[in-house]
Formats: sequence, C-alpha cells, structure tokens
Amino acid sequence: MKLTPLMTALVVGGFVGSAAFSAVAEEHIKEEKTESAKLQAQAKITRADAEKIALAKAPGGTVKGAELENEDGKLVWSFDIVTPGTKDITEVLVDAQTGAVVSVEKESPEHEAKEKTEEKHKEHQDTDDDKE
Repeated sequence: MKLTPLMTALVVGGFVGSAAFSAVAEEHIKEEKTESAKLQAQAKITRADAEKIALAKAPGGTVKGAELENEDGKLVWSFDIVTPGTKDITEVLVDAQTGAVVSVEKESPEHEAKEKTEEKHKEHQDTDDDKE
C-alpha cells in the first residue's frame, strides 16, 4: 500500500500528538506526587490510624479507596468503605490533624460514579488551564 502525503502527515501527527499527551500526563502525575508529599508532611495522623478510626464507623467494612486531601480548608483522610450486604459506599472523613471523624456519608454506586466523573472533569479542566 502506498502512503499518500496526507496519510503520512496523519500518521506522523498521531505520533507527535500522542507523545505530547504522554508528556502532559507524566507532568500531571509528578505534580500529584509532589502535592501528596506536601499533604503527608502536614498530617499528624497516619493513614493506618485514620483507617482504623474510619472502619469503626462502618463495621465489617473494607476500604475500597483512600486519599489525603483538603476538604473545605481542612486536611482530612477520605475513605471509601464497602460493606457486605449493600452496594452503598460509606465515605468517612477523618481529620488528619486530630483524628476526629469529620463526616460519615452513605453514597449509592450511582452517586459515587457521578463523583468520579466530576473529579476527572475537574482534573481535565485543571490540565487545560495549565496549558494556557
């Protein structure tokens, strides 16, 4: 098969675009790691201790996901906990400075999926803003 100049340009453009996207994604990962390290340095409560506190609020549960984040100006450990017999997820926020439970919320799988979509959209917005 003979490559036309247009096909060649499309193939080369695809490789260049892919490399640029990869570089942006790599930079974003580095920024997240740096931010995570900064937050870790501020936390007085370890993830393990915060997890024990959170699991006490969802007996029999298992941590599905966890992250250290700023929530409304407060540094918190956020845990998504699944419990046998229900599809709901219990989100428990534990103050990373004091170990106090900040909130406990039950979320449906639909609500959780919507939240993840909104987070991804916000991340893409942040990445797009960085490009400008």
